Amino acid sequence: MRHKSFDFCKVLSEELDPEELQKKFLSSLLELQNVERGSIWVKHQGGYRCIEAAGVQSEQIRGLTISAGHPSIVGWVIENGKMTIGEPGKDSRHFKEVEEGLSIKSRLILCFPLFLKNGEVYGAVQIIDTSAGGDRLNLDRDYLDLLQQIIDIGSISLANSLLYSEQVLENRKLKEYLAEIRAEGTVIGKSPAFTRVLKIAGDYAKTDFPVLITGESGTGKELIANEIHRGSGRREKPFLVQNCSAIPETLLESELFGYHKGAFTGALKDKVGLFEAADGGTLFLDEIGDMPAHLQARILRVFQDGEIKPLGGTKTRKVDVRIISATNKDLKEEIEKGHFREDLYYRLNVLPLHLPPLRERQEDIPLLLEHFMKRESHRIGISPKRLVKDALQTLVEYPWRGNIRELENFVKHILVVVDGDLITRDDLSSHLDLQAKSAAAGHDECHEHPVELSEQALRGVIPFFEGYSWNELEKAYVLYLLDKNKWHITRAAKQAGVNRSTFDSRMKKLGIRK
Repeated sequence: MRHKSFDFCKVLSEELDPEELQKKFLSSLLELQNVERGSIWVKHQGGYRCIEAAGVQSEQIRGLTISAGHPSIVGWVIENGKMTIGEPGKDSRHFKEVEEGLSIKSRLILCFPLFLKNGEVYGAVQIIDTSAGGDRLNLDRDYLDLLQQIIDIGSISLANSLLYSEQVLENRKLKEYLAEIRAEGTVIGKSPAFTRVLKIAGDYAKTDFPVLITGESGTGKELIANEIHRGSGRREKPFLVQNCSAIPETLLESELFGYHKGAFTGALKDKVGLFEAADGGTLFLDEIGDMPAHLQARILRVFQDGEIKPLGGTKTRKVDVRIISATNKDLKEEIEKGHFREDLYYRLNVLPLHLPPLRERQEDIPLLLEHFMKRESHRIGISPKRLVKDALQTLVEYPWRGNIRELENFVKHILVVVDGDLITRDDLSSHLDLQAKSAAAGHDECHEHPVELSEQALRGVIPFFEGYSWNELEKAYVLYLLDKNKWHITRAAKQAGVNRSTFDSRMKKLGIRK
């Protein structure tokens, strides 16, 4: 027995693989008792789970979970921390349902607790006699005590292996999570048009000059801005983002420049602005074409002096910030309309970079689809779906007016509504038709295709405007849109064909308050 126990400990000490250790732990114990069937169980989510089994039809037991509320010899041993001998035909603790459908039945069961170093029970090991007479197990008390001591030594190694395998699993999940986070900022594309963009972005990253990124909405301007930052000497410093059309003018000013306590009602403490927070790094100003004129002047002073002054402050502060800006507007046209400062435009446009729409990057669509399919299916816990050939071709040829953002949302939609693993062309039709109609409606609402009135129609309309000033007419129109949309300002602005901040500004100048 001593020689066998030494071999048992030696085998366990030499094995590093968790699964192999479980197998060797169990097989060595069975060899000591001269039987072929046994199993290892551990606590698992309010019950007991079989992590290893040996013997005929063991695959039907491995992975099985027993509820803690159901009588079982394993459960009794784990809860009481004592070895027991069970006779399945007579012992009420025996969970007979486990052996239903098995050709070989248990005659006698030895079950030993598995202890951690601190004495806590984490599982149990069963040694099972299936012989006709049930007389193959050595039930001598001294022998069983010695066997428990051997198991106690081995259970520590087994516990360490289980902990290690859990850590490996957690590390794998962490790596997958980190990969998913990194994938959020992954720039994907191999088309000639996009390859040129990446080449230019790489060249721009080597400098500190301002970059102006242009392109349609949804083409990935923020991703490219971040790519430039990550390739620059500022990569270890912050990359901060502000959408200039997302918030009202006063709030945008405080976000960019910060404020001192008491600068305005509600300013209860000092706030650091984005320019100061991004010191040494990069500030990305998205939708710069929607920035109000007052703030354009303040941004220009940052370019000229490299200084900022928080709201309510009297002293300026030096900042070292690279500005990357982006817009989906034609800024030269905005300059002609008097909506954008020409001097600021030339400060921003030192390094211009235009992003092509997705319809000009058809070679990239399969890559983007694969990326979004994997990412989104992982997020919702399903297997990625596959596109049949004609479905993929349909998506490649689709115009994607919303560009990458529309493609991404399409993938989220299709993963949820399509049953099965394959996506066919028929699965696409209803969604794509809906998108096309939606896009067409959006173009009409934004007045990209204005209705032309005939001379006769104009003559019929003009008398209604006579006697009113321009401001009165504009105020009436703004109030009409607000009433029509139940004072939902964003919707009213959309119907007016302008962004929210511009509409807010007009309301203020016209004396309209919500």
